[in-house]
Amino acid sequence: MNVASPRSAASFLGRAAPLFGRAAWAALAYNMLVVLWGALVRATGSGAGCGGHWPLCNGELVPSLRTTATIIEYTHRLMSGVAIVAVCGLWLWSRALYPRGHRVRRWAGLAAVLLAVEALLGAGLVLFDYVAHNASIGRGLYLAAHLANTQMLLAALVMTAWTATHGKRTLDRARIPGVLLAALPLAIALSMTGAVAALGDTLFPARSLQAGFAQDFSPAAHFLLRVRTVHPALAVLVGIFLLYAASSAVRARPSAAVKRMAAAVAALTLAQLAAGAVNVALLAPAWMQIAHLLLASVLWIALVVLAANGAAGQDTP
Repeated sequence: MNVASPRSAASFLGRAAPLFGRAAWAALAYNMLVVLWGALVRATGSGAGCGGHWPLCNGELVPSLRTTATIIEYTHRLMSGVAIVAVCGLWLWSRALYPRGHRVRRWAGLAAVLLAVEALLGAGLVLFDYVAHNASIGRGLYLAAHLANTQMLLAALVMTAWTATHGKRTLDRARIPGVLLAALPLAIALSMTGAVAALGDTLFPARSLQAGFAQDFSPAAHFLLRVRTVHPALAVLVGIFLLYAASSAVRARPSAAVKRMAAAVAALTLAQLAAGAVNVALLAPAWMQIAHLLLASVLWIALVVLAANGAAGQDTP
């Protein structure tokens, strides 16, 4: 019986790890696309395009695509199915490629778990009737929790790809400035309020900027409209904090990688604040809501990579 030597196993890992890393980055990009399509489902009110059925669509495995809402919702379900296959395949591949306890295996496993939660949360939107014109507080809170899980899923995929790409780098969380660690949950909290604000934009569209302000600041304003007023102010405060966190990371670890990602975080933060202002000025059209979410997702990824670069030490033998 032939047993591979540690040297040959290391050689195989060295050849296969770059391919795994590229696959992990590709899985991350695809999941971002799924997230954006999910935003399109919400922004167009297509969540009820498959009726109250899940996992079937209007009671059928392959429904009749007679309405735009059904096409949009069913496409999202198909895309989500592909995402499940991709992430689970990535996890199984990591188990075959890396030894037990390896951090790539742990991150890939966490991504698979979070994607399973993501699928269940998506099913809950349909089964609890948190779709179409449902303007309940429960739907707003549910969407906020859904987006928080989405952000953690993207972070797990980022770390799967990053650790596979930088396989020999040690990681020490103590190296990361506390202000940068604090920026991570703040960014998630901001995204959660953004999800609720976007729902308010969809369910309570304004005919003009003046009418929108009148809606938001009315004493009888709906819960979703009140969050719509809070989100921009919170975005400015968190944006300032992210700029400070990026500069703190550079001061603490002035490596080339940290400087590049800190610059990316700063630029994306400013771009996101500008996009938010444009979104308000244009009365939140669907395409701008999706562009706003895209920038938020890219900023989140850059922030996670910045933290990883900040935690990275020297190469191990």
